[in-house]
Amino acid sequence: MQSEQSSGPGPDDRLTTGADDAPTATIPAVDASVDAAVEASPPASRERRGLRAWGPRQWVPTISFLVGAITVTAFFTIGAWQRRWIADDGLIVLRTLRNLFAGNGPVFNAGERVEANTSTAWTYVLWFWAWITDGQLEYVALWVALVLSVSAIPIAMYGTARLLRTRCGGITGDGLTLLLPFGAIVYIALPPARDFATSGLENGLAIFWVAVLWCQLVAWSRRPRGRAASRWQHAATLALAFTAGLAPLIRPELTILGGLVLLLIVLAPLSWTMRAGVVVVAAVLPVGYQIFRMGYYALLVPNPAVAKDASGSKWHQGFIYLANLFGPYTLLLPVIVAVVVGVLLLVGRRLGPGADASVAETPAAEASDDDPTGEPATPTTIRTRLARWSAGLQSPTAVTATVLVAGLIGGTYWIRQGGDFMHGRVLLVPLFTMLLPLMVIPITLPGHLRAAFGRTPAPAPADGTQNPADGTPAPADGTRRRARLQLAGALVMASLWVTTVAWAVVSHENVLPNAGIDIGRNGIVDERRFYVTNMGNENPVTAEDYLDYPRMRAMVEQIDRWHSEGGVILPSFNYDQWYVAQLPAVMPKGEKRQVTVYFLNLGMTSMNAPLDVRVIDQMGLGYPLAAHTQRLTDGRIGHDKDLPTEWVIAESGAYPRRPVLPSYLDEDMVRQAEVALTCPETEDRFASFEGPWSYARFKHNLKESFTFTDYRIESDPQYEIQRCGLQMPPRIHPR
Repeated sequence: MQSEQSSGPGPDDRLTTGADDAPTATIPAVDASVDAAVEASPPASRERRGLRAWGPRQWVPTISFLVGAITVTAFFTIGAWQRRWIADDGLIVLRTLRNLFAGNGPVFNAGERVEANTSTAWTYVLWFWAWITDGQLEYVALWVALVLSVSAIPIAMYGTARLLRTRCGGITGDGLTLLLPFGAIVYIALPPARDFATSGLENGLAIFWVAVLWCQLVAWSRRPRGRAASRWQHAATLALAFTAGLAPLIRPELTILGGLVLLLIVLAPLSWTMRAGVVVVAAVLPVGYQIFRMGYYALLVPNPAVAKDASGSKWHQGFIYLANLFGPYTLLLPVIVAVVVGVLLLVGRRLGPGADASVAETPAAEASDDDPTGEPATPTTIRTRLARWSAGLQSPTAVTATVLVAGLIGGTYWIRQGGDFMHGRVLLVPLFTMLLPLMVIPITLPGHLRAAFGRTPAPAPADGTQNPADGTPAPADGTRRRARLQLAGALVMASLWVTTVAWAVVSHENVLPNAGIDIGRNGIVDERRFYVTNMGNENPVTAEDYLDYPRMRAMVEQIDRWHSEGGVILPSFNYDQWYVAQLPAVMPKGEKRQVTVYFLNLGMTSMNAPLDVRVIDQMGLGYPLAAHTQRLTDGRIGHDKDLPTEWVIAESGAYPRRPVLPSYLDEDMVRQAEVALTCPETEDRFASFEGPWSYARFKHNLKESFTFTDYRIESDPQYEIQRCGLQMPPRIHPR
């Protein structure tokens, strides 16, 4: 049996199971050796292939898996469609698409090389489908996000089914097994998961990528190692490396998962040629884009990462964010259930009749005879141990541990960062990742059910083999004990599954207290419900829908009014009007008249404004000057930078004196900002994204991107003047 397994899956792989790559989590009720069942079957039955060889033991798990996957996917689709919407932040990427189609490049404002979108892949996926379909951008984003989100669920479930030694109906165990959705139910039951299945943000793309990577990783863990792998299996390994390498383009923090997967592949048994191929294939796209980013945008990371100080630390706020997700849905209950299920699956591995024998057939044992390249190992103890360790990395155990660790680190990163202002959003992907090994769970009724209730065997007669009472073989103590444990495991697993389903039914419509009308002291808001409530629209999708948000229609009117003269449009405090800081009657040489809109909600403003209108925000998602300010210690999470308006007046060239200057602005502060903007480092940063594009500029940006990424200024102009060593201007209004 060992030699057959080492040569890769054969035509009977659906029906046979080896112990050399036993999964981390197998069936708790029965983990019996299928090989023993096949050995005991008549020769004629062993010759049958494909579906004709299937019996109830193959059909039951297959049908139960398909029914579960279809049902869960259907519920998720319905729930996501009912909550369909495009978030204000989801509209930001569409402004970049408009500029791409207009020939302005991948920028947010024409003439400013600013990467306003965190997910590079999401930007170009939407660009591709918008180009193919020529559809309205909002609906392209809606449908692409929905399809990716919904597809991620069955893909992840399939990967887990394969982890549980299921392939097209073949199932480990000598009983009848149901493969039931578990982790998938936990995920789709959470309202934020259904909210961000659309939203125009990259959550759908992220979980789709995680699900595909999971399937590829599970398949890789079951392939032959080293030189035993075929050419197509090497190609599949390279495809896995390519998928893992996409991680930083999907979301920067997903590099944790992608990096661990690549490390696993490289350290597993491979030739040095294949290792080099894995590195090249994984790196070619992200490294190529990183060079472009550094030379074009002059940063190491997307601009929102600078704006939100992605390397910062707010542990206290992070735990508040975690509680904000767990509290409304009693999420701790399914988490505890999941831990118990995982423990039962681990214990269940040892309940099968072949469990004792399987110890000698682990990947580590196999590696004792060969080194990672397929060469006979030397007697050296260290080399043998390294070979065993390396071989053990290409196993379901290592794969499961990798995704669990990656999900845990990803969640910890967001807690350290302080979470987000959108309820649940940034913890969805780490949660999805940690649920992968339990997306489906097996519940098996033991094949030898009678053995669980058999009597204790009487002493055997002298001749033999039969019970003297009735002539029937009596169950051995070990078989009866194992059958009872298997039956108990099945009942416990079934009760845990029912508990999870009941939790999902009770919790799936729970909401945050005062959701939609109150952001709360912690700064976290149910984003979808907030906009639904404030606009009276159950499904806001288009930029036009957001015209019903306070100030938006008035903003459009002001843009039309001042479009030819130019000016800086600033929000008032009454939600219905805008102030306008006018430009000088005579503009400086080389400066053009332009309307600038300065407002926090960057998506709805930018998508309701023409491309020749500059749209910037005080937090800095699309405005480098604000992005490079220091983070406010006690600011609202995700909004903890707030550039004073006086900076914008100075930077945009608006007239700095009253009565033209809006009365609530400080003339002295405007003058100080004008001086602060002459700081050489700040001028160099502005030139990096506003200066004419050239090869020389590319080289300069490439070298200075490290410095620019860490560059910070003081939000108060007078402190910035002191930091930069400039001369303080005389005050207009002495104190």
